[in-house]
Amino acid sequence: MTNESAHNTPTVKLACDLIAQPSVTPEDAHCQRMMIERLEAIGFKVENLRFGDVDNFWAIRGESGPILAFAGHTDVVPTGDLGKWATDPFTPTIKDGMLYGRGAADMKGSLAAMITACESFIAAHPNHTGRIAFLITSDEEGPAINGTVKVVEWLEARNEKIKWCLVGEPSSTTLVGDVIKNGRRGSLGAELTVKGVQGHVAYPHLAVNPIHMIAPALAEMASETWDNGNEFFPPTSFQVSNFNSGTGATNVVPGEANVVFNFRFSTELTADILKQRTHAILDKHNVNYDLKWNLSGEPFLTAEGELVAASVAAIKKITGRDTELSTAGGTSDGRFIAPTGAQVLELGPVNATIHQINECVSVDDLNTLSDIYCTMLTELLA
Repeated sequence: MTNESAHNTPTVKLACDLIAQPSVTPEDAHCQRMMIERLEAIGFKVENLRFGDVDNFWAIRGESGPILAFAGHTDVVPTGDLGKWATDPFTPTIKDGMLYGRGAADMKGSLAAMITACESFIAAHPNHTGRIAFLITSDEEGPAINGTVKVVEWLEARNEKIKWCLVGEPSSTTLVGDVIKNGRRGSLGAELTVKGVQGHVAYPHLAVNPIHMIAPALAEMASETWDNGNEFFPPTSFQVSNFNSGTGATNVVPGEANVVFNFRFSTELTADILKQRTHAILDKHNVNYDLKWNLSGEPFLTAEGELVAASVAAIKKITGRDTELSTAGGTSDGRFIAPTGAQVLELGPVNATIHQINECVSVDDLNTLSDIYCTMLTELLA
């Protein structure tokens, strides 16, 4: 495909149309309406689902059989300093084979590839087996309270089960399809308040220093072997992200210390076990504390199955490459879908510039991604 023809494909054109919408989370800015129009034109039945201030939709084609769902989000992160962008972030620009714009890689390019893959597949297989679905939200980059998690609850209440779920998060490292995510670590955050007694540094016997109180416990938590990981996951990690204490004066023992920390954990542990072990360490060191927990998601894993096989085969057929299965990186909305029993994979473009100034994606990769998605549909539903 020549450069010019690669730039004018349905996938790239739709990606440009989506990027042009300033859909900073939780705003959708009509992206979903654009997708819905394309899906309804090829026989999808669509239900708009608004929860709180978040727009979502569920679209499905077919009357019976297993569901292959494409999952993704139309919202993007803020642009940051506009003056640092080489081009306007909401004016899609193609230069040297790269499409620039906020959301190009995360994940409007994937959304465009999903739509055009379905258009190609349905044109070739109008009477396909099973069902094809789309689960789309505008709350993935934000609190993730009124997005995918609410749609999944809505589906569960209807006893609507997804068998295979393909999330379009940018999973690739160097070339599209070189890495797919077949799981993610769990994320457990905490806000720890350590209670001391404020006083003058010259009279330490009249004060209780919360920094001195918590330091040995934090040192133990940082050096603790929480688990050894397994075939699919690295060992669980503990990281302190914020530590605040003191009045700013040099002669005052602070009365309180505030610590924010996070566990990224494997399937070897559960959130409850991590909480129990953390409390045990704090109690052992006689820390006077309050602790608030925030579980963003349990770890999930699709070790094998039809979806893994179809993705590996499709990537090999279209690109000639052998893909790597990985669970590295942050969390995704797959954490809300996997607990329903679905096989979940993340497959999308190169993630090198996501959330950055001058976010971009290769136009060739977007066209290749559409072909991979279409081939996966053929593998599973033709």
